[in-house]
Amino acid sequence: MMPLVRPSRLAPGARVAVVAPSGPVVEERLAAGLDLLRAWGLDPVVGPHVLDRHPAFPYLAGTDADRAADFQAAWCDPDIAAVLCARGGYGAQRMVDLLDWDALRAAGPKVLVGFSDITVLHEAFAVRLGLATLHGPMASALDFLKNERAQEHLRATLFEPESVTTIRASGGATLVPGRARGVTFGGCLCMLVTELGTPHARAGARGGLLMIEDIGEEAYRVDRMLTQLLRSGGLDGVAGIALGSWKECGPYELLRQVLTDRLGGLGVPVVEDFGFGHCDGALTIPFGVAAELDAEAGTLTLDEPALA
Repeated sequence: MMPLVRPSRLAPGARVAVVAPSGPVVEERLAAGLDLLRAWGLDPVVGPHVLDRHPAFPYLAGTDADRAADFQAAWCDPDIAAVLCARGGYGAQRMVDLLDWDALRAAGPKVLVGFSDITVLHEAFAVRLGLATLHGPMASALDFLKNERAQEHLRATLFEPESVTTIRASGGATLVPGRARGVTFGGCLCMLVTELGTPHARAGARGGLLMIEDIGEEAYRVDRMLTQLLRSGGLDGVAGIALGSWKECGPYELLRQVLTDRLGGLGVPVVEDFGFGHCDGALTIPFGVAAELDAEAGTLTLDEPALA
C-alpha cells in the first residue's frame, strides 16, 4: 500500500461545502455546526438537498440521485476547498456509484471529512482517485457540536496539520505489542465488510495500518465480520491495527476476547481504545498517509502532515 495524494490544508476564508450523502440531518444541529465552522473563519455552503427526506425511506437524506448530485456539485465547484459530511447513518452505498468519477478526478484533490457510513466514500476516494481523506467528526454530529477535543483536533488537522503529526490514543492499551510502519486506512468495520466485492474494494491490506471501529454490533457480529475479512484475504499483509471505539457493542471484556482471538494471530501490533469513531472527543485520523504505529506507546506518528 502506497501513500496517497494529500489535499491542501485550509486557510481562513476557505469555502467549504456541507453535504448529506447518508442519513437525514437535524436542522438545528446543522445550524449549530455551520456557526462553529464560521467561527473558525470558514465560509460554509450547504447542498440544496441536505435537509431533504426520502419519500419512502425515512433513514435516507433525500433520494439517491439528489444526494449524489449535491456531492458531485460540491466537489466539482472550483471555489470549494473541502467537502464536509453532515452525518453518517446509512445511504452512501446507494449513491456512490451514481458519482461521475472522471469529473471528480478532474476537479482535483480536496479535503473530504466524515466517518461511520462515510467509510464507503473513504474507500472509493482511495481506490478510484488515489486521494487521502480525513476520518473525523461530521458537521451536524453531537460530538462535533459539544466536545472541545473533537473540535480542536479536527480544526488543527485542517488548518495546522503539522501540529498533529503525532496522534496519541485517548485511552490506549496494548493488545499485541510492537511497532509497525504502513499507510493508514479503514473506518467502520461493518462498512468495510459490506464493501467487499464492490468496485471500490481494495485488492488487499498489504503494507497498511488498519484503523477500525463500530457501533451497535454485538460481539458475535464483530466476530463474524472479522472472520469474513480473514477468510476473504482482506487482512493479508496488514502491518498493524488500531482499534477505535465500540459503543453499544455489548460487554467490552467479551468483545476484547473476540478482538484478541481474531486479530492476535496475525502477528502484527494491535492497540485498542485509540479514541476515534463513535466516541466522545473522537480524534481525526488521516487515511492514505504513511505512518508508524506504536502499540505500547499508543501513538500514530505520521511521516508528514495529513494535508499539504
